[in-house]
Amino acid sequence: MVQQKTKVVQEVSGWLRVYEGGSVDRTWTGPPQVKFMMEPVQAHTHFVDGVAVRDVTSNSGVRVRIYLPEKQPGDGQKLPVLLHLHGGGFCISQPDWYMYYQFYTRLARTARVICVSAYLRLAPEHPLPAACHDGYAALRWLGSEGHADPCLQPHADFNRVFLIGDSSGGNLVHEVAARAGHDTGLTRITLAGAIPIHPGFVRSTRSKSEMEQPESPFLTLDMVDKFLALALPAGSNKDHPITCPMGPVAPAMEGLKMPPMLLCVADMDLIKDSEMEYYEAMKEAGKDVELLMSYKVGHSFYLNKIAVDSDPQTSAQTADLISGIARFINKH
Repeated sequence: MVQQKTKVVQEVSGWLRVYEGGSVDRTWTGPPQVKFMMEPVQAHTHFVDGVAVRDVTSNSGVRVRIYLPEKQPGDGQKLPVLLHLHGGGFCISQPDWYMYYQFYTRLARTARVICVSAYLRLAPEHPLPAACHDGYAALRWLGSEGHADPCLQPHADFNRVFLIGDSSGGNLVHEVAARAGHDTGLTRITLAGAIPIHPGFVRSTRSKSEMEQPESPFLTLDMVDKFLALALPAGSNKDHPITCPMGPVAPAMEGLKMPPMLLCVADMDLIKDSEMEYYEAMKEAGKDVELLMSYKVGHSFYLNKIAVDSDPQTSAQTADLISGIARFINKH
């Protein structure tokens, strides 16, 4: 007798299904032609297109993927370090997915940085703030065991560490940076900047852009609503400080010690309006924040390898995004 699957109690846009009893299936069920972007890429310690990739599990349980660019004549003795916190609405994705591999190898190679991408626990099995704790643990690892890592020790400038995160990873960038600003134990690294890219900042009420902007493969209203319902602590809504750091229940921004920030926004993003609210709140609080706007593209456009390769606008805006990030890093 064939055993029947338990009932699906929640499904999110082809990305995720939650069954009765709490089991979760993250098998991609959307268009098969895009499935390759969600498939893992094996690490390779030899240089491929100028970048070597190594997976590390620390003694303390921190897991990271390291992208090391091959040394070039113009490089300094040490390279800046980007700590990458991946997106996925706190519920899906892994640092070894092809969508991240294709972008962060390119960024490491072009911007001349070492990228360290942290593995984060996922909701609903591990609701927030689990991912925040994991991101911060990765930052602390850089300041401890990371100093002895054979990929990092000879090449990394630990006085120029930058946070970078896509979508919900941008929320984590804010959280980790705010926490680092009040941690007197971070003495062996300097947090030189933070780069939230299309952060998942929202409010409990719909914004104008949510109602008017087109949905994209990487962000639909279904994803916004259901992922956050699965990820936020019990009894919370989107006004929670992790998803609405500019809101009334979040800590006052004036009291946060934040590094210089480059906020990256796409002008056709569903959540552009709330991202811009965050930018204005940071400016009003006197924080050092720059805005990098990408035009005629939507949420996480640069991760969509098909569009990057086939659409001239997406290709050009991806190149401009990488250039803008590189300029910010070089400035700091």
